[in-house]
Amino acid sequence: MDWKNTIFADSGRYFVSNPLPEKGETITLWLRICEWSPVKQIILRTKLNGVEVLLPMAWDYSREGLAYFKTSVTLWEDVFHYHFYLVTQDEVYYYTQNGLTRAMPDETFDFKVLVGYQQPEWVKNAVFYQIFPDRFCRGNEKHRVKDGEYSFNGCPAIQVKNWSQIPGGYWDSHCMDFYGGDLEGIIQKIPYLKKLGINALYLNPIFYAATVHRYDCLDYFHVDPHLGGDDALVKLSRALHMNGMRLILDVSVNHTGTAHKWFNKNGEFFPLSQGAYHNRGAKEREYYLFKEKKEKQIAKRAGTDAGIKADTGTGTDTEEGGKEYKAWNDVETLPTLNYASKALREVIYEGEDSVVRHWLKAPFAIDGWRFDVADVMARNDAVQLHHEIWPEIRKKIKDANKDAYILAEDWCDCAEFLKGDEWDSAMNYFGCARPVREFAGEQDWFLQKYDYFKEIPSPQDAELFARRVGAHLHKLPTVIQQNQFNLLDSHDIARLHNNPAVSHGAWKNAVLLQFALPGCVSVYYGDEAGIDGRIQDVEGCRYPMPWDKEFQKEGAYILHHRLIQLRRKTKAFTEGSFKMLYAKDKQFVCARFTDKERYIVACSMEKEERTVDFSVEGLGWASCAKGSDLNGEKLCVPVNDGWIRLTLPAESGCVLRVELE
Repeated sequence: MDWKNTIFADSGRYFVSNPLPEKGETITLWLRICEWSPVKQIILRTKLNGVEVLLPMAWDYSREGLAYFKTSVTLWEDVFHYHFYLVTQDEVYYYTQNGLTRAMPDETFDFKVLVGYQQPEWVKNAVFYQIFPDRFCRGNEKHRVKDGEYSFNGCPAIQVKNWSQIPGGYWDSHCMDFYGGDLEGIIQKIPYLKKLGINALYLNPIFYAATVHRYDCLDYFHVDPHLGGDDALVKLSRALHMNGMRLILDVSVNHTGTAHKWFNKNGEFFPLSQGAYHNRGAKEREYYLFKEKKEKQIAKRAGTDAGIKADTGTGTDTEEGGKEYKAWNDVETLPTLNYASKALREVIYEGEDSVVRHWLKAPFAIDGWRFDVADVMARNDAVQLHHEIWPEIRKKIKDANKDAYILAEDWCDCAEFLKGDEWDSAMNYFGCARPVREFAGEQDWFLQKYDYFKEIPSPQDAELFARRVGAHLHKLPTVIQQNQFNLLDSHDIARLHNNPAVSHGAWKNAVLLQFALPGCVSVYYGDEAGIDGRIQDVEGCRYPMPWDKEFQKEGAYILHHRLIQLRRKTKAFTEGSFKMLYAKDKQFVCARFTDKERYIVACSMEKEERTVDFSVEGLGWASCAKGSDLNGEKLCVPVNDGWIRLTLPAESGCVLRVELE
């Protein structure tokens, strides 16, 4: 037995008296350790007013063989960060969110309490269902796009007659193939969603737009009529809230479409007299980043690098009329918005009826926003405004609805935005989807995009998986960990179960891990139905929902339903602490626990049966662990001297509840 396995603390409600304190409030913090440890003194190390402070901790109580030590502190700064010193007879150990070490740590992995943070507390209990509206359910035929009803970028609209038709690639349809899913169809499927256990929806863009994905918005202030218009959103929001379900919407305020009424490049939807592209005097001109022609720039640089500059309608025109512009990712149809413009800020978030505030208010009353390409927003080479803009957006959103969820798209390490004053969470590709998918047998999604990585196989190593998960979580306060938007699939990434390199058993384990990690869960529409798809292009993850199949009797649906029910009924999985217990070869074991519940999640990606031994000493005195595997088979495993020996069949997983003595 090793006393070091029993050390634990975090900054959640079971180890902090109030994890969401206000300034001037005194809180109590605990650390727990086995009663028989050789530790003589436990000290909480922090900084107050910039000065290092060591606060001795005193024994408070003992329970199930674990001793709880506490200290108290009054908070005056925005972030209270700390770690622990554990002093034995002849050694000093240091304990941070990254674990126990003999080397004195820096503050990178300190525990953190956010003072005055407005957490959307409903999120930690949420099981989201992400819907790509056009491909989910047809509700009203009168909303459907007609063949050739309009054209965008030279491509006509296509009405897909057969709901089961396989979507073509981009060069077949140019994102103009409309299946006819709408908001009324979502309303009709609320009973289905409730039965599955869903209590929150995330909808891909629904605002007036030219293409099926609708990220090329034409008007932020109206729901697309082909989805049912503004009234349909009012009805959907009311229906969801009456059924105890939340709603967040997707919006791209990094860029618009070229057909947006503010830009209006080709006059497909608005007269050419309207918008910035053809009218240098238009008020919307400063909303965008227009370029000057290169030959004019050279004359004006005079030894400086002008680069891309905002054109506010003043100065000398170019030969082209100042019609070159910056576009997101150099996609010509997606012109980038210019957040150096105060007028743009007013209409996007500052104004009382600005875009982000308008839809949070009645009668729409949405519960939050998912911001598309948030990682690049308000960033333009020499002009970096992102850490100015995001706190302002957050304040305006929270003024409108203090419980609103602020979800941002970022595929990489984004801890700089997760400090309590900007985002509540990113789409958790970095700390969930990417490491889980790699552990299941798929090459890391970012690496596979580059030729020089393509032939390198996935490591599928549990220790590396644990390190990747820890690299994300261990920098975040617990209240931010609880907000994490854990996903496997989305509209931007091939569905994992469609990848022939990933076995069915590995996929089931991936779903299990998604539900085990701290944060909420997002199920991409159709994953529970084993929806068809392909991995070669993004259109391959946007197949229509297979309502004609009896998938509710199949394994994918049963697995999702079982895990959703477990999560919604069990506080350990919504607000409980998280600890990784074992990570070796292709086996991974973690624990989720509160003061009353203790669960173990274990999985093996091996092709053969494996037996693992791991310590549960840190969970308190235990007699056995009971539960079931992913096929529903009952299990009961004894605990001997604080250890469990668990045999895992090939590519299998299980959830066990630890029973106390």
